[in-house]
Amino acid sequence: MFDIGFSELVMIGVVALIVIGPERLPKVARTAGHLLGRLQRYVSTVKSDISREMQLDELKKAGEQFKQSLENTENRISEEVIGAQNALKGMVHTESEADTPDTTAPNQVRAETHFIDSPQAELELEPVNLPQSHNVTPEPNKTKA
Repeated sequence: MFDIGFSELVMIGVVALIVIGPERLPKVARTAGHLLGRLQRYVSTVKSDISREMQLDELKKAGEQFKQSLENTENRISEEVIGAQNALKGMVHTESEADTPDTTAPNQVRAETHFIDSPQAELELEPVNLPQSHNVTPEPNKTKA
């Protein structure tokens, strides 16, 4: 920091001895040492405070980045869930349309519902489209016992 050699320090000591005097020089040196120690402690305290503030700022930035990442992930997951819900609604909607008989096609025959061993087990067959050349009319639904 300072470019002071041994010869300069000896010169400062001799001038201080002449100006201050031999009786007060030890007391002044001791006081100067205490002041220099206090100055060093103050400088180290300021350095550590600045270092802590910088680390705190870095942690805040990392926290903000993490929060932003979580929000982005939440948004992507929400979009995926909404897309899946829409797809399921579309599937349910198309199935409900398939369950309603189409009155515009005269050759479409609706299968009957059959019960297997218990009333809870129900099997519904898919509708069958008959070719036009057979000239078959649909029969009304009958329930078999």
